[in-house]
Amino acid sequence: MKLLWVLGFMGMVLCRRTDGFADVNGTKEEDLHYTESNVYGYGPNGYGVFSRPLMVGLTLINGAAAKGAVCLDGTLPGYHIHRGYGSGANSWLIQLEGGGWCDTIRNCVYRKKTRRGSSAYMEKQIPFAGILSNKAGENPDFYNWNRVKVRYCDGASFGGDSQNEAAQLYFRGQRIWEAAMADLMSKGMRYANQALLSGCSAGGVATVLHCDEFRAMFRGTTRVKCLSDAGLFLDVIDVSGRRTLRNMFRRVVSLQGAYKSLPWSCTNRLNPTLCFFPQHLIASVKTPLFLVNAAYDTWQIQASLASPTADPNGLWHECTKNHARCAAWQVNFLQGFRNQMLRAVSGFSRASKNGLFINSCFAHCQTERQDTWFSQNSPHIGNKGIAKSVGNWYFDRVNIKAIDCPYPCDKSCHNLVFR
Repeated sequence: MKLLWVLGFMGMVLCRRTDGFADVNGTKEEDLHYTESNVYGYGPNGYGVFSRPLMVGLTLINGAAAKGAVCLDGTLPGYHIHRGYGSGANSWLIQLEGGGWCDTIRNCVYRKKTRRGSSAYMEKQIPFAGILSNKAGENPDFYNWNRVKVRYCDGASFGGDSQNEAAQLYFRGQRIWEAAMADLMSKGMRYANQALLSGCSAGGVATVLHCDEFRAMFRGTTRVKCLSDAGLFLDVIDVSGRRTLRNMFRRVVSLQGAYKSLPWSCTNRLNPTLCFFPQHLIASVKTPLFLVNAAYDTWQIQASLASPTADPNGLWHECTKNHARCAAWQVNFLQGFRNQMLRAVSGFSRASKNGLFINSCFAHCQTERQDTWFSQNSPHIGNKGIAKSVGNWYFDRVNIKAIDCPYPCDKSCHNLVFR
């Protein structure tokens, strides 16, 4: 049986339920992050074959409240920072945390009682692994950079700017983004000679939304690029013939006032809901951008393509939990999803400044996990792994446009299987 992977220490980050994907017939769908409890294959000692990760403490942004930059419940936003040294002392990697969205008052009220909506519930320390690792053998190009994880507590991909007084909800994602960047600039990031903005899932959406803003913060001589991991959410028709994700994004954009933060280059030709989908933004991002995405993104399969509301009879239930249980007609449907993803990046990929790594795996967020980011048997396309591909692109060593052959050809995948 094929070995299935998930790194145990990521369970420390992702083992709690994320808080409110969508309000469906009065019930809440959890955001589908992947954990020890619902995925087969994690290491029995909690850390698999990798060394114990560096634990990094939480820093609250003390000046944020004066700017109205607060979490859903009004608490201060925060980040985790580990300082760079040596050749990386003036290089900065910023990672925007992911964790779904909240699209209704009910969901956001629930979310503000969790780490996704309040710093009062955030972990005081989190492990830095994958692209945040401080070990050269685990993160060869960025291990000695200043590495920052910005916590996600607004529910609109760092993009909202509104509030609901009756429910005591603060939708201040855009202000949190600005306050975090201002605080980091004051702590030395303004002197950076190299900078990389990254993010996974909802943080990958935020990376695309804020990429050009990030570039504008630095001197023209600073090398600035952006990396979006598992952020290529597609506006696709689900198994019921409807558009689950478009409807949810419409509610997020409206409720949280995110339309104010969307790029004018998109909103001048499309409605704001469509401009929350990165597929409509990536070609117009001026800053060099790299996309890492699984062609069969498990979050999108479970929560967008074949969610419980789109599949009330459960015909897709087993397939969404384990790709090996998909019938031929279901695999054909998923191949159509992959084809739509490739069409969505076709124009983007023609620009020499941009990069791609789209592997034919059933995965989500591959830069945050050590086993998928950089290890002896990490996923690869040809002879290209994810960490080396990103590094080669960032440092202009090699032009990377890696697109995998269709499932089931890739035997290097660390596919996710759910209980």
